[in-house]
This record gives sequence, C-alpha cells and structure tokens, in this order.
Amino acid sequence: MNRLETTTSISRRYLHDEVAERLRKLIHSGELEPKSRVNELELAERFGISRTPLREAIKILATEGLLELLPNRGARVASITNHEIDEMIEVVAGLEATAADLACRRITDEEIASIEALHHRMITAWKQGDHSTYFTLNREIHEAIMAASRNATLQGIYEGLSGRIQRTRYSAHKTPEQWHRAVNEHEAMVKLLKSRDAENLAKLMREHIRGKKQVILAAYGEST
Repeated sequence: MNRLETTTSISRRYLHDEVAERLRKLIHSGELEPKSRVNELELAERFGISRTPLREAIKILATEGLLELLPNRGARVASITNHEIDEMIEVVAGLEATAADLACRRITDEEIASIEALHHRMITAWKQGDHSTYFTLNREIHEAIMAASRNATLQGIYEGLSGRIQRTRYSAHKTPEQWHRAVNEHEAMVKLLKSRDAENLAKLMREHIRGKKQVILAAYGEST
C-alpha cells in the first residue's frame, strides 16, 4: 500500500465504529486494494489513534467480509468474488458505451485534441515501461470521454460505483498480448471520436471494458 496522506484525527466518541467507517471508505474507493495487507501502524498514524481501536475496527470489517484475518499476520483486504467482478464489469461496460455514444454527439474539437494528447503521452509511457504514468493517463482518457457525454446522471452513477473495480481495472498487470490489445483499442477510440462514429465507438468501448475481466480476475479475484 502506498504512503497514506495524513488526515484529521478521529474524535474519541464511538472510536472503533468511526474507524471502521473510514476503513470501509478506503476499501470502497479502491485506495486499499483487494488482497493488499492492512498496515496498522500507518493507518493509526493517519487517523491519529492507537492501534487498539484500529484492531477493533478491523474485526468489525472482517465480520462483514471486507477484510480477511491472517493468523499472526494481521489482516488484508478481501478478494473480490468472481461473481462481483463479472457483474461490475458488465455495468461499467454499459456505462462507458453509453458515454461514448453521447460523447460523439456532444464532444468539442478541443476536447478531442486534449484526449488525443493524453493518448500520445500514454503511448510514450507504455514504450518507456512507465506503468504508473500509463495507468494514470489511461484513466484520464476514460474519464474525459465520460465527461464529454454531458450527462450528469450517467457520471454520477459511474463515479458512485465501487472503486474496488474502478481502480483495479487500471492497475492489474497485463501480458504483452493484452498490452498490445489495450493500446490498439485506444488508438481506435481516438479515430472513432474524431469521426464521431457513435455506434462503433460504443461497441468498441463495451468490448474494451469486457476484455479487462480476465486480467482483473487473475489479479484480484477470489482463489479457485
């Protein structure tokens, strides 16, 4: 887990319940990724508390199935079930396909130029093996297309989805073949945006998102 930024200390009232709620938000936002270890010392410092209420909160989330207790080794974020991944991928694919369709009718030339610039930077990062930058730019491209839909309701649903799948879809490792497929599909996205081909961009976007399922299952899905 990356270094977590310092936040305001939690009040002493109902401490373990408040800590549990903070941890739920970190898991749902994707900041604490599936299968990642819970760093008790770091979280205690972040929340400005001792490790005792933190451990009580961990027990609460373990009973909810969000965390897994490891014998003599603390806890880790629970895997996403394969069924959950399958369902969420379908929802995200549908939302992004709809956004693509709307964006082709509403996007400006300036927005397309901005997305194309992000795409070129993403390709450069990929060629340099800078995966962190690649994933950041990849996410920005998808979010830019979503924003270009000019549909606040759609964006609200998209943003409100569990970050457990939204974040991991960008960070799961790929095989060389999967890397090339993803890059080629992004090349096609830019071309279809330029031609404002709503039907084919929506179809491509749906296939693009569905194509991530096996990668996410391998990295974050439940053990079989």
